[in-house]
Amino acid sequence: MQIIESQDVIGAEVRDIDLAQPFAADDFSRIDAAFNARSVIRFPAQQLDEPQLVAFARRFGDVAKIFLTHYAHPQHPEIMYVSNIKENGRDIGHADAGSVWHTDMSYTATPPRATLLYAIEVPTENGVPLGDTQFASAAAAYDSLSTDMKRRIANLRAIHQVAGRRARTGTGQGDQALRREQPTVVHPVVRTHPFTGRKCLYVSKGECEGIEGMPKDEALTLIDELADRTVEERFRHRHRWQVRDVLMWDNCAVQHLASFDYKWPQHRRLMHRVTVGGSAPF
Repeated sequence: MQIIESQDVIGAEVRDIDLAQPFAADDFSRIDAAFNARSVIRFPAQQLDEPQLVAFARRFGDVAKIFLTHYAHPQHPEIMYVSNIKENGRDIGHADAGSVWHTDMSYTATPPRATLLYAIEVPTENGVPLGDTQFASAAAAYDSLSTDMKRRIANLRAIHQVAGRRARTGTGQGDQALRREQPTVVHPVVRTHPFTGRKCLYVSKGECEGIEGMPKDEALTLIDELADRTVEERFRHRHRWQVRDVLMWDNCAVQHLASFDYKWPQHRRLMHRVTVGGSAPF
């Protein structure tokens, strides 16, 4: 097994390992350490059935429940379809997932540690893969802040609400009833990584509706400033998908954004998504 780090501040590729087969505890320890250090990990050329994908995810923690149940795999409810494919006039999966910069499920009390996507179908145009995913390091962004800004935001807590972002962006309109059922939660603006201890900015323009004890206009201005800092080009890593990629990312340490340079029915995209449970941010 080889672990090759990207030249960006985040990202690595794990080569010469078959995730469908049992592998040594020492190899898993190396993968786990690389994941904590590099935040985004690619495993190319995998051949996994659904139970094997879920079993691999469970090595990192409990597999989280999917609240968008209408996008769940019918036989394996731990797996959510991320897809633009339509059947009988409706999307079989979450078609606009990742349309704004965000960290997965920050609107929950215990957001997932990790998200895994397994590429079943990747859209292409003239042989070039479409639908890249970009990632941005929330840890590197925090490190870049001035001492005064770090002091200013040290004890602030942001209000996260999933329905608010969806209402503003116009995405996920068919899911609004389910989204409104998710209660508002409050998390630190600066989150401590539970495994590395690094400080990470934990705000996005969408889910974050305000900051406790701060006037709304002032809060949104600060949220926007920190969110813009997080996704600056110098902190990014871009993944170009290949069929049978398994990609996993750290929801404490990064935000991500999907590219929508493909269109149904000319292009088909199908991913299997699994989330690994995490802990309450601190």
